[in-house]
Amino acid sequence: MSGVLAASVDGRSFTTSAGEGAPTGTLVRLETTDGAWLGLVEAASSDGAEVGRVLGVLGEDGELDQRSDAPFRNAHVKPADAASVDALHRASHATLEIGSMLASPGPAKLIGTRFNRHTFWCGQSGSGKTYALGVVLEQLLAHTALPIVVFDPNSDFVRLGELRDGVSGPDAAALASRNVRVLRPNGPDPLLVHFRSLPIEAKAAILRLDPVADAREFNTLLHSDEVATALDKDALLGELRASDDPGRQALATRIENLGMLDWEVWAGPRTPVNEIVAERPDATVLDLGGFSTPDQHLSVAISVLDDLWARRAERRPVLLVIDEAHNLCSPDLVTPLAVAVRERIIQIAAEGRKYGLWLLLSTQRPSKIHPGIISQCDNLAVMKMSSPGDLAQLGSYFGVAPAGLLAMSPWFRQGEALFAGGFVPAPTLVKMGSRLTPEGGGDVGVPLR
Repeated sequence: MSGVLAASVDGRSFTTSAGEGAPTGTLVRLETTDGAWLGLVEAASSDGAEVGRVLGVLGEDGELDQRSDAPFRNAHVKPADAASVDALHRASHATLEIGSMLASPGPAKLIGTRFNRHTFWCGQSGSGKTYALGVVLEQLLAHTALPIVVFDPNSDFVRLGELRDGVSGPDAAALASRNVRVLRPNGPDPLLVHFRSLPIEAKAAILRLDPVADAREFNTLLHSDEVATALDKDALLGELRASDDPGRQALATRIENLGMLDWEVWAGPRTPVNEIVAERPDATVLDLGGFSTPDQHLSVAISVLDDLWARRAERRPVLLVIDEAHNLCSPDLVTPLAVAVRERIIQIAAEGRKYGLWLLLSTQRPSKIHPGIISQCDNLAVMKMSSPGDLAQLGSYFGVAPAGLLAMSPWFRQGEALFAGGFVPAPTLVKMGSRLTPEGGGDVGVPLR
């Protein structure tokens, strides 16, 4: 970058002269005889000049003043050193180390307190999305007191409470002390739902009842103590069928046709999932993939989400991590139960932040998530994305992500990502670090002879 000069007329953005400048995404020192500024290169023009944002003034004491907006001219552009990067992290209170910076020296760090905004995480299959998300969840568990609930459809996070062989250090010790509950269908810590504790709208959605089109059955459900108390296949159908009420008989037929009496999700006298989540373990992993029918994992989701919404006035923070979020948040969902789950997530996205209900949604493509949800997200993590349409959609939703950095996504290697938004000191290209806990899932290899 020898001979490259920069100027800023507003103290917030800068442009450089043409020359051999820094790669897009690089942190740079902008030095004049009057002082030094820290900047981020966001894009390069066709004539070799660059544009970027000013992140603050570097003081003689080594600290970064992010409030200053003093203009400058004829600043020499130099790569930021490790001390300047550290100053940025200190000024932003970024303490969660998730890997290393791709374009600058030193570690990449997130700001734990800024997970009080909704987060969108995306990357195509094979990008390392799930593994990388595990790195971030480990750091949150080790360094914050924020309870986490993971909706885990592929059993990828069921070992979040274990440590990999041979890992050690303060982070590993902190993780080992955390209370991580893993709830699994038919497991020693079972994943269960109390039908009777669900609101009437959720019960009707599970039973696929419309209050107008199925008025008689809906009214029977509204006043049926048998159904509200428990789904007990030894007694329920007999009691409903023994009645002379056509509505009760029709409801019995519906329950039998849906096969609900054989669902393994019903709690009976055991503890349901919403009561466990209400205790706020450090992390609660809900293994949704082990049920014999898809409506059961949706029943778990509606039970947890409805209960958290009903308790929202308590203002007890929780991070709701929804992996493969298209399963619960797709605009194309049509069944009453799936729509009820999605609508509750839309409501949490729009109104839950002030109550401490924060979302982290992970999926392969932004088009697979309802726009009413993604539009409420302030934090963004992007891994390898080859589709120009997907990148254009992300750019339209997330102005915090510079277009020049988003455009690099198709060339990311596995485990590389762009982080932008309030939970990172500045838009950052990252090589994700190693997991401390084992990944529950993983790709299946091709058999070799």
